[in-house]
Amino acid sequence: MRAIASVQTYLVSQTKATAPSAARSARMATRPVFRPATTTTALAVFRKAWPVTCSNSAQPQQQTIASSPELVVASSTPASAATTLAVVLSLGAGAILPFPAAAALAQPLADLSEGLETPVQLIYLAALLGFLVVGAFLVVRQVLIRRELEEAAKVLGERVRTGEATSEDSFELGVILLRKKLFTQATKNLEKAKKGWQGEEEELAQVHNALGYAYFNMERVDSAVEEYKAAVALQPGYVTAWNNLGDAYERLKEYGPALDAYREALSYAPDNKVAQSRADFCKTRLERTGKL
Repeated sequence: MRAIASVQTYLVSQTKATAPSAARSARMATRPVFRPATTTTALAVFRKAWPVTCSNSAQPQQQTIASSPELVVASSTPASAATTLAVVLSLGAGAILPFPAAAALAQPLADLSEGLETPVQLIYLAALLGFLVVGAFLVVRQVLIRRELEEAAKVLGERVRTGEATSEDSFELGVILLRKKLFTQATKNLEKAKKGWQGEEEELAQVHNALGYAYFNMERVDSAVEEYKAAVALQPGYVTAWNNLGDAYERLKEYGPALDAYREALSYAPDNKVAQSRADFCKTRLERTGKL
């Protein structure tokens, strides 16, 4: 009998412990419960009047929510209340809209992103193709130029070896070798062209200028200066030779004669940017050293 009484006492105590109190039951009854309803409710709390369009059917409905905080209940199509809450929180503080309305507001943004994705991809693709085309063009152009120079050098070299080459042929071969950066071989052919020149003296200025360029790149700057002087003496309006002469004087750190050479170039070509920039540089150096 004592054992039965003990069991009954234990069951009664467990029932009391697990049974909710009346106050707790009342509080739980007043709490809002979100249910995955067949007709869910949507809540909207606004501090300012805001017209909201909710589409529950083919006919849109217009709701205007007052400026004072209040609870507005609107029927909507079946949806999860949690989903409604998550979507609408992105619209702003305190706003909860029916899920169809929130989806209607989010859909244009999705359509816009999808509409922009294709043009952006096309722009990137067009830019990539443009770079590839330009790169391929430059490569092909360099290959063709190099092939042309090699063929011309082969033909002119054969003439020189057989003794059939003229002074003009030697000059052309020297220029080709300059473009290939073979300065020693270029110098030999240009010297031969200068000694046996049979053309006009003004055209001989081009031979002197080319020979001066070869000497300059071989670090024989003094010889380059002499060739550039000979070029401008034969053709005073030879702007390229004047610029080359100024560059050679700069290499020798003789900024006064370099400035004079650039000024001569500008007297024939006032818009020559190379002569303008280098003349300004030489003038600044002379002013700093007090020689101007």
